[in-house]
Amino acid sequence: MSMIQHGRQFAEVRAQGVEPLSEAELRKHVPALFARAPHASRSDRYAYIPSIEVLRGLTAEGFNPVAVRQSRTRDDSRRGFTKHMVRFRRHGALERRVGDAVPEVVLLNSHDGSSSYRLMAGLFRLVCLNGLVVAAGRLAEVTVSHVGSIETVMPKVIEGAYTVLAESEKALEAPRKWSKINLSDAQRLDFAEAAHKLRFADSEGDVDTPILPTQLLVVRRPADTGSDLWRTFNVVQENVMRGGLRAIRPGNGHRYTSRTINGVDQDVRINRGLWSLAESYAAKKAA
Repeated sequence: MSMIQHGRQFAEVRAQGVEPLSEAELRKHVPALFARAPHASRSDRYAYIPSIEVLRGLTAEGFNPVAVRQSRTRDDSRRGFTKHMVRFRRHGALERRVGDAVPEVVLLNSHDGSSSYRLMAGLFRLVCLNGLVVAAGRLAEVTVSHVGSIETVMPKVIEGAYTVLAESEKALEAPRKWSKINLSDAQRLDFAEAAHKLRFADSEGDVDTPILPTQLLVVRRPADTGSDLWRTFNVVQENVMRGGLRAIRPGNGHRYTSRTINGVDQDVRINRGLWSLAESYAAKKAA
């Protein structure tokens, strides 16, 4: 298990083997889970429900925490209250995997007002230790506001966890279906170009990076060699999320290396965008 500080974010910490993360590990890496009160900026209408109590409730239902991440901040007063992500794996999930994909439930929350409780469907690839947030299905996300008490919120969170877990398990159809959809070289490049814009474009849609779309198609392991949609998606997703792609900027000759995606919001946005992109390709092929 490892945790890497990168810029203003922490990288994901993931349990090794079949044992979930312990509360001691959670406290060490994600202190916001254990905040005793909300941030001072919250009004009296804000219902403080500690993340650790929600986590314990989910654990009692058989949802085990297997990965965590917390956003950092330059505002000292918000440290210990910032947005955090916990990935849960239901007991016996490894037995329901398809290929190297395992269903997970992703929980987001904060205690500084930047997020409500959000539960999202997720998949995890065992072969490359890549987690993603799935944008599949109408019920792929459940939001629970900070309103009420732990007694009223907890049942909603647990119900939401089961709802998005069902969507995660439905998403396991993707490895089966997408591995049978072959893409031409032109289609794979088109996929990479769309992913390149998703990763590198600014708020105006402009892209200013020496990294080329073709670099997102570079295979990192022999098992991912192939032209089908599933392998193409995984190769692109790993290159986008893990970074480490190198290029030299024309004009000044400066060396550039793409960074790892460690921010909670960026992780969710890019992963869901890539999933939706792959779904659109699958739909086009089906049509």
